[in-house]
Amino acid sequence: AKAVYNSIASKFEGCCFLGNVRANSIPHGGLVRLQNNLLYEILGDRKVKMTDADRGIQVIKERLGSKRVLLVIDDVKELNQLDKLAGGLDWFGRGSRIIITTRDKHLLIAHQVYPIYTAKALDNDEARNLLILNAFKDNRNPDECVQFPIDTALLYAHGLPLAVNILGSLLCGKGINQWHAALDGYRRFPNSDIQKVLQTSYNALEDPLKEA
Repeated sequence: AKAVYNSIASKFEGCCFLGNVRANSIPHGGLVRLQNNLLYEILGDRKVKMTDADRGIQVIKERLGSKRVLLVIDDVKELNQLDKLAGGLDWFGRGSRIIITTRDKHLLIAHQVYPIYTAKALDNDEARNLLILNAFKDNRNPDECVQFPIDTALLYAHGLPLAVNILGSLLCGKGINQWHAALDGYRRFPNSDIQKVLQTSYNALEDPLKEA
């Protein structure tokens, strides 16, 4: 979603990427903060600040109803989050684009989102490239990267982009021996952040798929 956002953002009057909505809406007042972020990112005016989510809905409609905006709402968990951040296309000006990412397709159906695209797990080459990008930050010659146990590391991510990103960040800046030590540690004591990603993806599967 971030790559798509970056590639088309310049075509709109205002843009906002609301990342990790699942987690950022949990604290008290989290949805109001997300509404404020949305308004600030698009309007650039910090004076527009809400303290109530229902009032936030009204202000979003009033201030953005005539603007052609690009809004990404990333990792949505509950319908209430969409209702408070983008209740409908009529909240925004003509030609606006709203991109929603979630692990629950039924949530998109309930919100009447169309079209719906299903993201596939990364293939091995894509996962390798993403891990190398995050772990080495373009600071190493590709030939040097071959010396690292990249394929072993990828076994812990199961092709999930977020898990690959986390893994790359954890291994960033470490030498070969440290990679081996870290991966051995993850084998014996799985990293909690990666496990959360895997568990969340598992929980979002249909029951028959869980049994497969």
